[in-house]
Amino acid sequence: MAELPIPDLPPARCSGRFTISTLLGIEEGGRGPYTPTEGSSCDSAQPTHLSSSTLCSRTFGYNTVDVVPAYEHYANSKGVGDPRKGRPSLADLHSILKPDPGHLRTPVSDLQQSNGLPEAGPEAGLEEAEGEPGRDSVPEPVRFGWVKGVMIRCMLNIWGVILYLRLPWITAQAGIALTWLIILMSVTVTTITGLSISAISTNGKVKSGGTYFLISRSLGPELGGSIGLIFAFANAVAVAMHTVGFAETVRDLLQEHNSLIVDPTNDIRIIGVITVTVLLGISLAGMEWEAKAQILFFLVILVSFINYLVGTVIPATAEKQAKGFFSYRADIFAQNFVPNWRGPEGSFFGLFSIFFPSATGILAGANISGDLKDPAVAIPKGTLMAIFWTTVSYLVLSATIGACVVRDASGSLNDSVAVGSPGCEGLACSFGWNFTACTQQQSCRYGLSNYYQSMSMVSGFGPLITAGIFGATLSSALACLVSAPKVFQCLCKDQLYPLIGFFGKGYGRNSEPIRGYMLTYVIAVGFILIAELNAIAPIISNFFLCSYALINFSCFHASITNSPGWRPSFRYYSKWAALFGAAVSVVIMFLLTWWAALIAFGIVIFLLGYVLYKKPDVNWGSSMQASSYNMALSYSVGLSEVDEHIKNYRPQCLVLTGPPNFRPALVDFVGTFTKNLSLMLCGNVLIGPRKQKMPESRLMADGHTKWLTKRKIKAFYTDVVAEDLRSGVQMLMQAAGLGKMRPNILVLGYKRNWRTASPQSLEDYVGILHDAFDFKYGVCLMRMKEGLNVSQVLQAHVNPTFEAAEHPKNGTGSKAAPGTGTEQQASTIFQSEQGKKTIDIYWLFDDGGLTLLIPYLLGRKKRWGKCKIRVFVGGQINRMDEERKAIVSLLSKFRLGFHEVHILPDINQKPRPEHIKRFDELIAPFRLNDGFKDEATVNEMRQGCPWKISDEEADKNRAKSLRQVRLNEILLDYSRDAALIAITPPIGRKGRCPSSLYMAWLETLSQDLRPPIILIRGNQENVLTFYCQ
Repeated sequence: MAELPIPDLPPARCSGRFTISTLLGIEEGGRGPYTPTEGSSCDSAQPTHLSSSTLCSRTFGYNTVDVVPAYEHYANSKGVGDPRKGRPSLADLHSILKPDPGHLRTPVSDLQQSNGLPEAGPEAGLEEAEGEPGRDSVPEPVRFGWVKGVMIRCMLNIWGVILYLRLPWITAQAGIALTWLIILMSVTVTTITGLSISAISTNGKVKSGGTYFLISRSLGPELGGSIGLIFAFANAVAVAMHTVGFAETVRDLLQEHNSLIVDPTNDIRIIGVITVTVLLGISLAGMEWEAKAQILFFLVILVSFINYLVGTVIPATAEKQAKGFFSYRADIFAQNFVPNWRGPEGSFFGLFSIFFPSATGILAGANISGDLKDPAVAIPKGTLMAIFWTTVSYLVLSATIGACVVRDASGSLNDSVAVGSPGCEGLACSFGWNFTACTQQQSCRYGLSNYYQSMSMVSGFGPLITAGIFGATLSSALACLVSAPKVFQCLCKDQLYPLIGFFGKGYGRNSEPIRGYMLTYVIAVGFILIAELNAIAPIISNFFLCSYALINFSCFHASITNSPGWRPSFRYYSKWAALFGAAVSVVIMFLLTWWAALIAFGIVIFLLGYVLYKKPDVNWGSSMQASSYNMALSYSVGLSEVDEHIKNYRPQCLVLTGPPNFRPALVDFVGTFTKNLSLMLCGNVLIGPRKQKMPESRLMADGHTKWLTKRKIKAFYTDVVAEDLRSGVQMLMQAAGLGKMRPNILVLGYKRNWRTASPQSLEDYVGILHDAFDFKYGVCLMRMKEGLNVSQVLQAHVNPTFEAAEHPKNGTGSKAAPGTGTEQQASTIFQSEQGKKTIDIYWLFDDGGLTLLIPYLLGRKKRWGKCKIRVFVGGQINRMDEERKAIVSLLSKFRLGFHEVHILPDINQKPRPEHIKRFDELIAPFRLNDGFKDEATVNEMRQGCPWKISDEEADKNRAKSLRQVRLNEILLDYSRDAALIAITPPIGRKGRCPSSLYMAWLETLSQDLRPPIILIRGNQENVLTFYCQ
């Protein structure tokens, strides 16, 4: 562990941590307030000093910079490598300590006691208040536990009018047995979803946003954003649905007493708008008042339920018997145990689609996750308990009412008969009632199959059931009215969609989304005024089911990716059960209403596509990222197990760009033919001391990657720190890539300033080309008339070995341009349409076909698609036709589509004298002028200057030199107006061709040409084949 000298501190207050700079601050020429004294004991030999703002603690009996684990070190963590509050950096622990008097500051807390544990006491947590005495204390926001915040809220949202008005009718149709099956099937889906919610909500700290927060942080912004928007809208419309349900009940009561306000339709509108306005007032009063209202509704529903159970054991009156209620009878239970399908909805899945919406509502607690004391505990416990108790209530109600009420009853007191009377059919005959006539005519108004208000009829006091219906509808409306703005607020803050940020502002200690409340209110009132929600209701049910499917899929996907970050504290879930729940949710969507399911999927896909197109700048560590890594890893490993084949050859390029924004033309050229095809690596060598350059490397990498992304270049950026350029490039060529995803071509810019640059940089440049061939790389050099380097425009320094003519004295290596991710993008020729020009290929030497392949790939791109490709090869004047036919035949077998072939018979002619003279003048400064002395004398004269050209070397390579002069003349004759020239360059043999002579060849070959020139040389291995296997 990094150790520090023990300072002479006051004995009082030694329980916390404080910055190292306060311990070790020293003023020049004097002793700082925390300077070690002579009597200080320490484990290190000499006193040392730190200048960083990390924390120091007395932990294990000696002073150390290391700190013990603490919560605040992990709070608000974002990405790998981000600085953590209070934790010393790696440099603080192992770097050499240096004094820095400019960072004196007072201790922010005290040294920890020698046992290393924080001291608990009444002063804990008061440091901020002490540090800011003038700051007003912020009131603590209201937070709810699992009972009040989740369980009661979910139970109220699950219970609804179906409990009171439809469950008895479903029992009559399906029978008790199949009704229980319908209930348990529905609950299976919601339970699996509840387990998935529990797992996701316990995998890290959950903030406000509920369902949207859980899905978006698990699956990413694409699916999370789309489901968040439609879920918030569905909740807003659900407010209208539940309010209209309440208004219809009130309207029916008014009709019974002939007290309609206007007419049946407008009464629903009036009552609905008044009701939703009152609910809005309760919501705006704050979460505390809303929670109290929910408890009131909960108590009303409990009382109504108890009232019903009491009514089942009270002996039936004659009036109730006439309506089919006979208390608990085994015969009635047996008859109602089996199904009796009636009407168009009389089928198992028809009834299932009617009942299933009553099992939903399990997300009501999760939707207010930001208002819970501990969401990780409250959401699993409250949601699962709510599912359990509501399931029990549904099963009990179905069994009890099926054991008390017959399916058909007339309701007429005149239908009582003596037991055993002739002509009486049906179970009621044994109880003294004859309902035969209405049963046969199917005109019975009462009984389970005909009377929706059976619960009210059975109960001890009917109006309490009506109160229960009021409580169920209003509580569900209130829960949706709160859920929609909470979810929408989180979505607005994430800024995934335009024009909605206005609604994200929070007010008060609970950050209430008042603007969101008003928007929800407007939407709800709009749908209430329609007063006919039969068309929109199925879509809402499908939206909720869509949320269930994605929550289950989130749990499955996070589990299957095996991400180390997936560590939910709730263990009672199964990834396969979650996948089953997701699939069943989708199936149920189509069982409920197939057209509504298609609409829901269409909206989700549209919103998903929008977010994918916009690519928001968010990083939530989603399971999609983990899945991408898994797939990349799996495919990369699988690729390594497959032998390479010429048919699958791809030009994988290591591009020596330096900072990519310095040489945009080089980046654009390689990016054009590698996009969606092969690997592209932008390499940068940072020259200098590792300690100095490593921080620079870390800072630069992200900026350069963003620059490439903004330019729509699909490439990686990598850099190395080295003592010189050549050793750095050697590192890149050996270490870059992964498995079979390794570069096989080295791409670099032509060194324009080779004549004025330092001789060593010239040696390094040519040495890099030799190294590339040694490592079996192909080589591609690019030269443009105006040069490649735009660093002067960016006002930044450049690596001297690549085109440093503007800064010949700079020898420190490349530096990052400021604002690499946000600066204005430089335009290059490779970004513009080329029109009907030509791409001229001079395939002078057979290098395996790379000289042909790269222009071919370039010509497949839209910007170069109209260009005509011409191939030039050398030949003899007396065999031109034969050689042309041979080359055309070879190219046709390669299927490259190159049809225009030119033979150059005059390639061996002697160049013009003025051009020869210019070449001689070019190499004159680099001549050794040894006068053809013996080899030993030449080596002695060239000691320390290996780039010099001896007279013997110049003479032996004379023919090759003149060939380059002649080729330049040919290029000027044939390709002056081409869009691009690709040519096979000569290779200089190691030890026989000095670097200056080789550069003179390249200079002569490519000089005075306006089009970009690409000097391509393969590694002499085939990259093209005309075989199928």
